[in-house]
Order: sequence, then structure tokens, then C-alpha cells
Amino acid sequence: MQAEPPVQKPLPAAILIAGPTASGKSALAMQLAAERGGVVINADSMQVYRELSILTARPSPSDEAVATHRLYGHVPAAEAYSVGRYLREAEAEITIAIEADRVPIVVGGTGLYFKALIEGLSPIPDIPAEVRAHWRAEAERLGPAALHGELTRRDAPIAERLRPTDPQRMVRALEVLEATGRSLAYWQAMPGRPVVDAERSETFVLAPPRAEIVTRADARFEAMMVAGALDEVAALVALGLDPVLPAMRALGVAPLARHLAGEVSREAAVAEAKRETRAYVKRQLTWLHRHMVSWNWNNK
Repeated sequence: MQAEPPVQKPLPAAILIAGPTASGKSALAMQLAAERGGVVINADSMQVYRELSILTARPSPSDEAVATHRLYGHVPAAEAYSVGRYLREAEAEITIAIEADRVPIVVGGTGLYFKALIEGLSPIPDIPAEVRAHWRAEAERLGPAALHGELTRRDAPIAERLRPTDPQRMVRALEVLEATGRSLAYWQAMPGRPVVDAERSETFVLAPPRAEIVTRADARFEAMMVAGALDEVAALVALGLDPVLPAMRALGVAPLARHLAGEVSREAAVAEAKRETRAYVKRQLTWLHRHMVSWNWNNK
């Protein structure tokens, strides 16, 4: 007699709140957590880093007193946090919240994290440590432009999809190609297993007018400077980390580091950080309009 296939548990529902930086996502998440007995789960790729509290606008102790927060500040800056690790950790936190009869509220500005939650990840095999180390070293030796040229030579279709100023994703494409013998595009075309049921979940995008977001972001950066952003960057720089690591590419880190090195004035560094943020907001909004058009949009 043929055995019955195992019964698949239904995917859980959650509240998902996406949006660009400074759009008011965290305030909404905490409000809903207080109203519904929720747990706030991070979906921002920079707020995971332990050493970056101020510059990433991580929840404050008073915020954490209002609602339980998970996956914030738990990763050393010396590590490169991945979407795969995020998916595993977020799934665990969502499960814990539901088993405790609490509402999982996932909030952040990293669109790929939400995409992974509702679609799953392609089953890319683990990459050997020596292959990872090789391409990280090559990225530092070659620089972004030459690294992009190398990727173009080896895998032109993937190179066309990546910005030449994004060494992290270029390194990922090269290491996958070397370790598996197949393009990253091959693996990305394979379906993954979702973590949450998008149809049963409440999905929101907060997207006030861009001019309003920019005004908020500028004011917030000035507040970050008052709160000690320079000291935070100084402590990060003192670690002597590889500049291609994600934490070293957080908004504001590079210009403030140049100011600390005496290369630019404080005013110039702040202005550059604000320009970086405006460009990032534009990219976030473009991504959201492309991938989350069916979500509930709040443009106020």
C-alpha cells in the first residue's frame, strides 16, 4: 500500500509593511503591535548590524519598551548578512510569534526580504568558504569597475542586470558561477518555498510624496549627527573591516569616514550623505512600484 504524502501545513499570515526610508513604517508597526498584540520583525538589511544603531535608525530602547522587536542589531558588521539567512531567521521569528498567539508584523525597506518571504528563495547550493574568500579578495583588488568587467566576460546577462557600483551582488554572481558551474540566473529561475501566505496577509506600502520623504530624511540625518553618528562611524572604521562588506556601505558611512580622515569638511560629508539617501529613496520607490503594485498603498 502506497504511503500517503505528508500533509503540508498552511502558510501563516502576517502584517507586512514596506516603504522607503523615512516613510513612517516603524511608527505604524509599533502602533499596530500595541493595538493587536504584535511582534515587530525587521526587514531592513542594514538594521541587522550591531555596530550601526544611529545611522540605520534602529528602534530605540523606548521603542522596544512599547513593542517586542526581533532581528535588530544581532549581526556583527564583520559578517555579510544574506537574504537566505534572513529568510531562515524571519521564518523562525514568525513561527515563534504565532505559537505565542501574537501577530507577526514584518517591517522594513529591503524589498528583496519581502519578496523572499512571499515567494521563497531559489535553491542555490552553499558556496565553499574558499570560493567566497577568493572573490571578496578579487573585489578589493580589482575595484567595482574592473569586477563588473570580469562578470561581463563570464556572465554577460547577469552583469547587465547589476549596477557596476554594487560589488556585493557582483561577488555573489561570480562565486555562484564558480562554485556551481551555472549562472545565478539559472538558480534564480527555480521556484522557492514561501514563508508567509501573501493572499491572507495584510500588505502595506507607505509611500508619501518623495519631496516629503526627502525633507524627513534630511531632518533625520541632522538628528543622527546630533545623536552621535560620527562616533558610530569612527568605531566602525576602527574595526578595519573589508570595505566591500555591506555594513561599510550603509548610508552615510563612507562620507562621514572621509570627514574623519580629514578628506572633506563636516558640511560636505553631511551633504553627500543626504544625496546618497535621496538616491536610495528613488531606487526604493522604483522597486516597490515594480514589484508591489498589488499591495495596499498609502501615499499620505
